[in-house]
Formats: sequence, structure tokens, C-alpha cells
Amino acid sequence: MSMSDDLFEFLHSEVINYSIQRNEIKKKESKDDDLSNIEFIGFSTGFKVIERLTKEMPRFKDELDTMKFICTDFWSAIYKKQIDNLRTNHQGVYVLQDNAFRFLIKISNGKQYLEYAPRYVAFTCGVIRGGLANLGINCLVTAEVQNMPSCKFHIQVQRM
Repeated sequence: MSMSDDLFEFLHSEVINYSIQRNEIKKKESKDDDLSNIEFIGFSTGFKVIERLTKEMPRFKDELDTMKFICTDFWSAIYKKQIDNLRTNHQGVYVLQDNAFRFLIKISNGKQYLEYAPRYVAFTCGVIRGGLANLGINCLVTAEVQNMPSCKFHIQVQRM
């Protein structure tokens, strides 16, 4: 891992810790508020990253082409690897699977640690949503972690 990779992981870890500590102090917000704050930070990050990656590229021809870009170039720019699998029902639902998700690799594989997984994937849900929003695709992004360190990101495109 390079220095910038280490810094990115450190930043992600600190965002999670900050959010958790903030909620412990306030005790007013729920766990959902904790995750929405992390997701919002991810959203603004993804929105800015996609702008830099696509500034000299032609527009994507369709939604599937955009999703393929997210799974290859966008994911590689952020996580230093491509998505392992992309599935779609061709009706606005996409599932991106990362079999060795970077932020879950260092967490133990035990079932007792699955409860902590949402904290570590909320940022990435926001990153995906922000990147797609900047490309004109409004969507809902959720994550599913059944076996660590594998993670599936479900994208439901919001049609207007």
C-alpha cells in the first residue's frame, strides 16, 4: 500500500470514529443519524471525485455505460481495484459486488462483527450516490454485508 492509500484508510477511519464519538456525546441522535452523517460526507466526496475523473471525457451513452464506468475507473480511482461483479435487471436496479471490500478486510470475519459493518460501508454508499448524482442519475444506494469482507451495493435508480 502506498502512503496515499494509508492516508485514505486513516481518513475513513477517523470520519467513522468522529461520527460515533459525536453521537455518544449528544446521545440524542439515533444510529441512523450517525450513518446518514457518514453517508453525506461520502456523497460530497463522490460528487467531487467523479467531476475530476470525467472532466475531459465524453458523456456516457446510457445508464448501463455509466454503471460500468463506476465499476471500473471510478472504483479503481478510490479503492485501487475494480468491482468484482455487476448485475442488473435492466429496470434501474444494479448490484455491485466487491468480494474483498477495502474497509472490511481488517475487521475480523466473526459474526459478532457484522453489526459494525454498516458504519464502514455507509461512506461508500454516499460516494456511489454522489458520483452518480453528479452524472445526472438520482438513486438510492444501500449496502449488504453477509460475509466479511464481501459487500454488495444495491443501487435503485429513481425515475422521474
